Amino acid sequence: MISWDDFEKIEIRSGTILEVTDFPKAKKPAYQLKIDFGTFGIKQSSAQITQHYPKEVLVGQQVVAVVNFPPKQIANFFSECLVLGVYDTEGNVILLQPERSVENGQRIG
Repeated sequence: MISWDDFEKIEIRSGTILEVTDFPKAKKPAYQLKIDFGTFGIKQSSAQITQHYPKEVLVGQQVVAVVNFPPKQIANFFSECLVLGVYDTEGNVILLQPERSVENGQRIG
């Protein structure tokens, strides 16, 4: 169990995907994303979402991500946030997304 104080330390924010590129050096199929988090800046992330999302549909989509993890190196790329999703029954990621358009950087709670 974690405390409420522990949960409040996690910065889960809304953002809009600006760019999507293939990530051929990733161990599992993935994209490299550039995401606008408003006042939290533009961050990049590696996301294993290729099964359900072609690149061309992702630009402009809003996502939910943890923005206060330290950068994580994946191959030759530094992922600066963790895009959140739900695993389907086959282990593929379905993105968590706001039901309506919200401002970039809005806190999730």
